[in-house]
Amino acid sequence: MVNAKDRTAWKAGYFVKIAALLNDYPKCFIVKVDNVGSKQMQQIRMSLRGTGVILMGKNTMMRKAIRAQAGENPQLDKLMPHLKGNVGFVFTREDLIQVREKIQSNKVEAPAKAGALAPCDVVIPGQNTGLGPEKTSFFQALQIQTKISKGTIEMLADVHLIKKGDKVGASEAALLNMLKISPFTYGLEIEQVYDSGTVFEPSVLDITQEDLRSRFMTGVRRIAAISIAIGRPTMAAVPHMIANGFKNVLAIAVVTDITFKEAEKVKEYLKDPSKFASAVAAAPAAPAGKQDAKAAPAKKEEAKPESEDEGDGDMGLGLFD
Repeated sequence: MVNAKDRTAWKAGYFVKIAALLNDYPKCFIVKVDNVGSKQMQQIRMSLRGTGVILMGKNTMMRKAIRAQAGENPQLDKLMPHLKGNVGFVFTREDLIQVREKIQSNKVEAPAKAGALAPCDVVIPGQNTGLGPEKTSFFQALQIQTKISKGTIEMLADVHLIKKGDKVGASEAALLNMLKISPFTYGLEIEQVYDSGTVFEPSVLDITQEDLRSRFMTGVRRIAAISIAIGRPTMAAVPHMIANGFKNVLAIAVVTDITFKEAEKVKEYLKDPSKFASAVAAAPAAPAGKQDAKAAPAKKEEAKPESEDEGDGDMGLGLFD
């Protein structure tokens, strides 16, 4: 039996340890450790060696240690609401996504036990169970349709035996054990993530740079659309407003005597549409013309007057893309 002096010394050492971890590590996971045995915990500690440090303890002791450190780092108070149930910490300095993968990879299969909460749905596929006919009444009690095939019980269809979050009954647990099915996997379950004073759900780690970029651009497009609709200029809408205004100016210049550099080219195309057609046809052929220039310099010299016209025709085309 541990005497009072040893227990006091152990508590003092625990507070020193957790204080050092909170000061030294800017990141940590709050993990649930339900149904995790000592052997599995040892394997998890070994897999995280050099990457993270696991700290377990009573919630009251962890809260007391965090309150003591909150004076120096008030952000630690954000951890307090999440210290509920059978939880612990995984401290790390490494990339959170990589550490999470290591944590989640250490899971072991476990049989269903009566009274336990199911962490997932359990569906038994239709199959020949290999059990003798004397077990027929057991399946009937669970309302599972069966038939006798070659002296053994065969399930006629898939059976949704247990739903996620429901308590496992004695009959369901017995059936799964008879069929030698271990439907559950247990390991450290990440509840919350702490990173430099911010606490968030582990699902946030699944957000990629492409997701952020896509959502940002969606917001920019919406701002631009709203700004154009209400006529209020913003950084997102100004380029579109300028382009729309320039198109209106071009439209006015085309139907009046007003003229300027870009409008002159548009008017030329309207007077002689063949110029526009030739300019469009010549545009994709330009790279090929450059490659043929070395082999046929004479042809290039003959084509100079035409290329000048085409060059004039290219001016202002980008306005209508």
